[in-house]
Amino acid sequence: MDNSLSAWFVILLGIVAANLPFLSERLFLVLPTGRPVKPLWMRLIELAVLYGVVIGAGRLLESRAGNAFSQGWEFYAITACLFIVLAYPGFVFRYLRRRHG
Repeated sequence: MDNSLSAWFVILLGIVAANLPFLSERLFLVLPTGRPVKPLWMRLIELAVLYGVVIGAGRLLESRAGNAFSQGWEFYAITACLFIVLAYPGFVFRYLRRRHG
């Protein structure tokens, strides 16, 4: 896979993964939660796990392209903040949208 293509793949994967917890009432789109509405704390845990999946996919693609560089805490802090920003449309859809009727 081309380096620019793999970078775009990780970005698109991040956008999709950041919004998944807010689009479904099931845990990871598969497991039922046993509740009619999934609570916010469960969505945040799911968001953290999906962040790890996206970081792992990026690390895998980087190691396949060549040498994987070690990252410090700054990298993870910035990418976590970016992942939270990418989750904003899903959050707005779930909690801030007006429901008529």
